[in-house]
Amino acid sequence: MIGIISPWNYPFSIPSVQSLAALITGNAVVLKPSEFTPFSSLELQRLLYEAGLEKDLLQVITGDGSAGAALLNSNIHKVIFTGSVATGQRVAQAAAAKLLPTVLELGGKDPMIVLDDVSIEVASSAAIWGAFMNAGQTCLSVERCYVHESIYEKFVKACMEKTAKLRVGNGADATTDIGPMIHQRQVKIVQAHVDNAVAHGARLLAGGRTLSEIGPNFFAPTILADVNHSMRIMREETFGPVLPVCSFKTEDEAVALANDSEFGLAASVWSRNRERGERVAAKINAGTVMVNDVISCFGISEAPHGGVKSSGIGRTHGRLGLEEMVWVKYVDSDRLPAMRKLWWYGYGPQFQQQMDGFIELLFSKKLTKRLRGGLKSTSSYLRRRIL
Repeated sequence: MIGIISPWNYPFSIPSVQSLAALITGNAVVLKPSEFTPFSSLELQRLLYEAGLEKDLLQVITGDGSAGAALLNSNIHKVIFTGSVATGQRVAQAAAAKLLPTVLELGGKDPMIVLDDVSIEVASSAAIWGAFMNAGQTCLSVERCYVHESIYEKFVKACMEKTAKLRVGNGADATTDIGPMIHQRQVKIVQAHVDNAVAHGARLLAGGRTLSEIGPNFFAPTILADVNHSMRIMREETFGPVLPVCSFKTEDEAVALANDSEFGLAASVWSRNRERGERVAAKINAGTVMVNDVISCFGISEAPHGGVKSSGIGRTHGRLGLEEMVWVKYVDSDRLPAMRKLWWYGYGPQFQQQMDGFIELLFSKKLTKRLRGGLKSTSSYLRRRIL
């Protein structure tokens, strides 16, 4: 039985993928969705029941953190948690007390490295979509953007021009680009990160404020330039529609900046030269690195999803995700069941001779030595008395 504790930011896709992987590998599932978005998981349950799933195989329990704690204390065999680092640490501690296996996906601070040979038009579009999609409430969002100094100002200008054209409004409206954030608490975190960056010298080029004229949970898509790692915006997970940008001189500097984080979920590298992009990608400490794309790795069913460092433990999606849902068991069936084994009791000089010959048979480089070893091992075995 697999316990799944799911977040609010993708309340249907995340529990769907995890629940289906658990079910097709032969498990029952108990799913605890976020208290902010319970109806998506209940709809998933309804659809699976309608498709013929036995009702005992998928149970949805709703409620706040106390419901999650009750799930951890139940007789589940593994827990899969997606959420914040702080809550994930508490889940890991509770699981460790009963040696309960875990998969933890704990968010990220994903860097985007823009090398000097890119198409600025393409890379800037990727940056604003990667930072603002779902109002930035995506664990794979671009939360740090490093741009080569030779194209830095042109890149920032292109991002500003494109951001100015984005439409913020009702998320149910087909013409809206950016909808609201989940709640006031998250809005306040984003505002605090932006204010801290500006107070420490960042340039505010777009946004930077709530859009109370639309509603209490709307935040304007924001671009910050000349940021650095002393600022909260570059160290803590923001989870909002903010694109912080700074420049770098060399590839090595860009990699060092990208790796200077407690998180390691995903990253992206942008270059017209695929070999160059993959060379830089190999140096980045992250569970996934995309070359010339961002975020869409989550939609590739075969691609494992998960991170390193504070971004979590284990993987979902793909073969590795399926392997997380099973216990590994090795079954050894002997091909010569009527034969007493060479290594059983009956030790002495003949056993030593037998083993010497056996090692020669297996590992000698010369064929003649291998044949001689085989003969020595066989003759010793025939003379030896095995208990």
